[in-house]
Amino acid sequence: MESQLTMNVNNTEAQSKGFYKLGWMQRIGFGSGDLAQNLIYQTISMYLLFFYTNVYGLDPGVAAIMFLIVRIVDVIWDPLVGTFVDKHDPKLGKYRAYLVLGGIPLTGFALLCFWNGFSGSLLYAYITYVGLSMCYTLVNVPYGALNASLTRDTDEITILTSVRMFMANVGGLAVGMGIPIILKIFDPSETSDLSSSDSAWFITMSIYGIIGLALLFFCFSQCRERVVMDKKETENVKVSDLWLEFVRNKPLRILAFFFITAFAMMAIGNSAGAYYINYNLHGTAEELSIFMGLGSIPAFIFMPMIPSIKRMVGKKGMFYIFLVTAIVGMGLLYLISMVDALKEHMWLVYVAQFVKSTGVIVATGYMWALVPEVISYGEYTHGRRISGIVNALTGIFYKAGMALGGVVPGLVLAFVDFNASDNVQSPLAEQGILWLVSVIPAILLVVAIFIISKYDLDDDRIDTINKEIENRHKSDN
Repeated sequence: MESQLTMNVNNTEAQSKGFYKLGWMQRIGFGSGDLAQNLIYQTISMYLLFFYTNVYGLDPGVAAIMFLIVRIVDVIWDPLVGTFVDKHDPKLGKYRAYLVLGGIPLTGFALLCFWNGFSGSLLYAYITYVGLSMCYTLVNVPYGALNASLTRDTDEITILTSVRMFMANVGGLAVGMGIPIILKIFDPSETSDLSSSDSAWFITMSIYGIIGLALLFFCFSQCRERVVMDKKETENVKVSDLWLEFVRNKPLRILAFFFITAFAMMAIGNSAGAYYINYNLHGTAEELSIFMGLGSIPAFIFMPMIPSIKRMVGKKGMFYIFLVTAIVGMGLLYLISMVDALKEHMWLVYVAQFVKSTGVIVATGYMWALVPEVISYGEYTHGRRISGIVNALTGIFYKAGMALGGVVPGLVLAFVDFNASDNVQSPLAEQGILWLVSVIPAILLVVAIFIISKYDLDDDRIDTINKEIENRHKSDN
């Protein structure tokens, strides 16, 4: 009885110091925010280039330049959002307020991106895509900061990240497998490839957008910020803090470069998937649905296992194992696609896609758990918990990765003379698509392994850092 009382006292004391334990409704509520964003982000990542070239009527090279320009806008916009978020405290919550305030216009622009009312208009495409990207930042940067505001507890953050990534991949699965199926419902004439019906695309995006907005509201209702910057410090936050934080926070620099590499790899592979199934394998909509869905399915097997895997092999060991697994899967995909006798068997393609996706999902999913660590490291070294600034910085780098993911496919397709009007592409065009699906992403993963090898914040060091921070706050009070 006495030991139980002591345990309860210790637990209460730990929670009072910021090491909060969260209930499952809070964990699921937080994760629903990433599920919501993925219903939009994954649709953009996987299908917007295809929509622009095959439905809207843009040249692949023109679309590639547009993707690059939008990312340049993000480089300017992201730090402004991060600074604004850190400096202000809306009544609805320092970070969670933007799930509502940014979520509503985000949904509107997502629908407009897939509306063909101004078919072929480059100006309309720019306006809607820039608007969507800016609103996505207005939701995503505060959402990323929200993670670090819920608790300092390392184990809890690992669980929280696992739940978040599990639900994010529910969104990925809903997009990867669901989009081709729903398109076919609203365009019964579609047979062997993705629909070219503009109304089918708009209705499909409307369904996903409305569901996503409802999930953002649910996330808002379940999250409470408890570990945030003191209000007296917020007035001193400025845009230049982003550069200062980047210079003095080595773990943040390493994580930032890992983000750009990982997101470039994912974006390039995702955007090429529809081309690969349609033109290299001449597959059906159902086969495309399965292929894309396998990009998310491994999450439901392996994400719940992350806490246990990390305890067994350590943080870096887990990254190494799964990054190499992804490279093996990409190698298999390339080999199968180069041998006619093998690529006729779609189940072999599915196996390779599953192996690749297993590695990608775990490695890129767990990287989000490192963001609260670099935030705490920054607070430990200079005394300021600028979560919005840090998430804006990581946002710049992962959007830079997305920029590569948008630019590289368009440029490669233009280089190999891809023609959307031809059902059968030239051998060079098919090879270019295959580079995008496997070769280029594999090269980027090799770079990612090198980058993450330099990260030196293990769990023991982070726990020590967080306890020291809380002791400082206690002595100040």
